[in-house]
Amino acid sequence: MIEPAGTTGLITVVKALVVQTLGLTVTFTLAWISPVLFHGTWRLALIQGTSAALLSTVLRQPYWWVPIHFLFLPMAMIMLTLHLPSWLYLIIVLLLALVFWGTVKGDVPLFLSSSAVAGAVTALVELEHANAFADLGAGVGSVAVPLAQHRAIRVDAWERAPLPWLITASRCRKLPNASVKRTSLWDCNLAGYDVVFAFLSPAVMLKLGEKVVREMRPGSLFISSSFPIPGWQSESIVTIADKRCTKLFCYRV
Repeated sequence: MIEPAGTTGLITVVKALVVQTLGLTVTFTLAWISPVLFHGTWRLALIQGTSAALLSTVLRQPYWWVPIHFLFLPMAMIMLTLHLPSWLYLIIVLLLALVFWGTVKGDVPLFLSSSAVAGAVTALVELEHANAFADLGAGVGSVAVPLAQHRAIRVDAWERAPLPWLITASRCRKLPNASVKRTSLWDCNLAGYDVVFAFLSPAVMLKLGEKVVREMRPGSLFISSSFPIPGWQSESIVTIADKRCTKLFCYRV
């Protein structure tokens, strides 16, 4: 059963607050037990961050929450020591919200594909003689835009975060074959696409695989960048010569 986006977002926020609170509790407890060993503001901040990061794995939060919990309190303290104007904090919060809008609601954070990945995906699309392509979680259009520029096929880019969506929409404004949709990838129907591409996260691959099987037409191609679908046998694996040595896992539906 798929939970509503609002419910998922609320659960995520509650878990984050619980993890930070438990991290503070662990820190204060250690400082009370051994004030000599656990003293100093920065040492306590690092202990709290470490505790929160470990607790986030216990509560099975997606892996990208680990560095967020670890850095939250130390970064907050650094920001306070800089004595920055209050309006700057508001701008930072707004920018983070615009970029990572869907993360709190259960989506994955922003990952960027290299130009080499875009070229490899374009080559795969050409081999498929595809007429319609979907990029799930398109980010700033790293794959969708070059493909739409070089191939006369329908390209639909799905992105929920406002700022990446705006960037992609701006890049596609003169591409009549490209469409940028600001909505969750879970709300799109994959039945009309010959090739579907995604660069998401291990945390959602099982759920995405279920969607692919349920909606994509037999014979169509699903391409996952970096993360395979657990238990699935790929038709082929394309290794990209970029900095991450990215692998494209290609699955024939």
